[in-house]
Amino acid sequence: MNIETLARQGRSQIHNGLAAVDSTMLKKMRNDALRNCFNRMDEMRYRREFVARIHGKTFINDAASRSLNATWYTLESLDAPVIWLVNADGPAVDASKLLPSVSGRVCMIICVGSDTEWLHRQFEGVVPFIVDACDIRDAVTKAFYSSFETATVVFSPLVDCGRPAVDDGIAFHHEVNEL
Repeated sequence: MNIETLARQGRSQIHNGLAAVDSTMLKKMRNDALRNCFNRMDEMRYRREFVARIHGKTFINDAASRSLNATWYTLESLDAPVIWLVNADGPAVDASKLLPSVSGRVCMIICVGSDTEWLHRQFEGVVPFIVDACDIRDAVTKAFYSSFETATVVFSPLVDCGRPAVDDGIAFHHEVNEL
C-alpha cells in the first residue's frame, strides 16, 4: 500500500487498522494466559460504546478511558461536532496534547465535578463553550438541551477520579436512558 492510498483512508481508519494489526500480532503470542488477557480487552465495556441516538444526538459511553492516550484515541475517532463530558474531579493533567484533536472537532466541553478550573484554563479559546456540571445527570441534561442538534455526546473522563469505571459507565447509561 502506498502513502497516497493510506492518506485517503482518514486518520480514524489508519488508527483502527494499526490497532487491528497490533491485536493480531498479540494474538499470535505463545503464552496462552497473556493472549487471553489481550483478547478480553477487545470486549471491554464502556470503551466507545454506543448508548442511544435521541433527537439527532448520539450518546457514546467511554467511561473506561481514564488516560490522556485513551481519550485522544476516542476524540480522534469521532467527527465534529462533539460535546465532550470530561471528569474534573481527578488529578489535573497537562492536556495540551489533546488540543489538535479538540480544536475544530469539540464544540462544547462539559466539566463534571467541582475542580473545573484547570480544564477551563487548558481549553479556553480552543473550544467555544465550556460549562460546568455538578454531576453526570446535570452533564447529560446540559448536553441534550444544548443548541448543537446533531452532535455526538461522548463521556470520556480523561482522568481517574477514584470511582470504578463500571460505576461511571452505568450512571451515564442510566442518565441517557432517562432522557
